[in-house]
Amino acid sequence: MFEMLFSLVVGFTFGFALQKAGLSKYHKIVNVFRFTDLAVLKFMMTTLAVSMVGVFALNSLGIVALPNIPATYVIGNLIGGLIFGVGMAGAGF
Repeated sequence: MFEMLFSLVVGFTFGFALQKAGLSKYHKIVNVFRFTDLAVLKFMMTTLAVSMVGVFALNSLGIVALPNIPATYVIGNLIGGLIFGVGMAGAGF
């Protein structure tokens, strides 16, 4: 139960930070695709970097155990990424 509550709190906090930074506004998202405003990408990359450092720090302290990751299917990932990209481009068009 604690893990679920903690996950909800972290998710709401992340969503709140996105909203306060204005990164869910239409013009911000569109300008990312136009490569004129990279604020959303900077925010996401910073979030990923901080999360990676945190997870690996918790793993080295023995608080969190990282699972074994199975091999990936490259062709399936490429096809899925292509479908997703076409869908995003079509929705933005």
